[in-house]
Amino acid sequence: ATQTKSADVERADSGIGQMPARRWRNRASEMLSSLQAWEAHRPCTDCGERDLPVETDVQNCNQRRADLCEKCRKRRTERKESVLEFVNTEASYGEDLRIIKEEFYLPMQAAGLLSQEQLLGIFSNIQELIDLNENFLEILQEEIDQAFDQGDDDLMTVCIGEVFLEFVNMLPAFQTYCLQQSSSVNMLNALEKEKELLRIFLNVSQNDNTALRRMNLRSFLMAPLQRVTKYPLLLSRIIKATNEYHPDHGSLREAKSRIESHLEHINMKTKQEGNTWTLRSFRQDSKKKREVINIEMRETALKTVGWLREETRFVMEGSLQLAQPPDGQWVKKGSKTLKFQNMQVLLLVNMKRVSESSLESAEPGPVKDAVLVLIRDKNNGKFHLLREPLRLSNCIVSTDPDCDDTFELIEIRREAFVFRDSDRARTHHWFRQIRRYSRELGSWKKRRNALPNIMISTPHTRP
Repeated sequence: ATQTKSADVERADSGIGQMPARRWRNRASEMLSSLQAWEAHRPCTDCGERDLPVETDVQNCNQRRADLCEKCRKRRTERKESVLEFVNTEASYGEDLRIIKEEFYLPMQAAGLLSQEQLLGIFSNIQELIDLNENFLEILQEEIDQAFDQGDDDLMTVCIGEVFLEFVNMLPAFQTYCLQQSSSVNMLNALEKEKELLRIFLNVSQNDNTALRRMNLRSFLMAPLQRVTKYPLLLSRIIKATNEYHPDHGSLREAKSRIESHLEHINMKTKQEGNTWTLRSFRQDSKKKREVINIEMRETALKTVGWLREETRFVMEGSLQLAQPPDGQWVKKGSKTLKFQNMQVLLLVNMKRVSESSLESAEPGPVKDAVLVLIRDKNNGKFHLLREPLRLSNCIVSTDPDCDDTFELIEIRREAFVFRDSDRARTHHWFRQIRRYSRELGSWKKRRNALPNIMISTPHTRP
């Protein structure tokens, strides 16, 4: 009876004493406070800082991004604004280009106000700039739209630097336009004085055409110059607001360096041609000076081979030492017996375009041709070719273990050259690249076992 009665009694307390229960409640309260403090001070995903201000206002705490500190929040906002400014100003620039074509060029052409030669003299390569702007802007807008579709409201996945470097071939088009700007304006002034109908058309267009915003033709013709000089400023703003760990940070800096080098090159070319005006100048350092020299050499090489710029890829470029063996005994005697001279060498590859819709396809087309351009060191401010380009389809490239600091290039039935770099590893890299395209393009590769040194007769006999 006693056992039954004790079993029927229900426990009304928690099963623990009052003191342990009080300690448990205190510990739970402390843990909750610790969790709240950790939530308020957890590291920022951008910079990793933990010393964040504690939010006392519940509404502000909910509105605050829990994974970012205040400084990084502002930086992201500034970066988003800078990216949108880059894209929006590119769109405005494109609209000015279309106005030049649709409101000036086409009406003047249809009315016969100027001849085709005069139109080309005034408007230069405006159509090329329009095409480049449309392609560039299309890719930029796709990047923006994709970021928003993926929920990236801060546009952190948008990489302006990478896109700019993909379209770096648009910079020579700006150079062509800028160098002709002075003569274009002089021609327009002369024709406006000479042709009354042209003068009337320009005055009526400026005053009555609302699309022109009361701007004259000369103002619109300055749009490409203003745009190309604004690129470094826009890129600098994005760089300033981009964390150095961002994947686009390095590309942004490289893009800014490339555009500044091109602007310096345009300034230099302008002075050489005797024009009084120049683009805004930029600080030159040794790296930018080297890039300007490289731009000049690329231009010289392109003019020599006559290839389209968008189909040309510069695989390697730089200084090499060159010698021509007189008796074919360089392997036995060693490279010490050869007289080497410094030479600027460029390896150019002509790639077939896969698609006409984009400036540069993600998948390069087949190699049509490859040449080695040899340029003497700069003399009297100009580069001079040593000889006509060496077409690698007609060349055989070889090396020998006894002279592993050099490699030989034989032009079939013509000359032989020995090359070396001051750095042995770089010499080997040059050799591998040149041999690769020589094998891909050489007609001898179709022969059995691909033995060029046996099956092709050359005037030089090798031991």
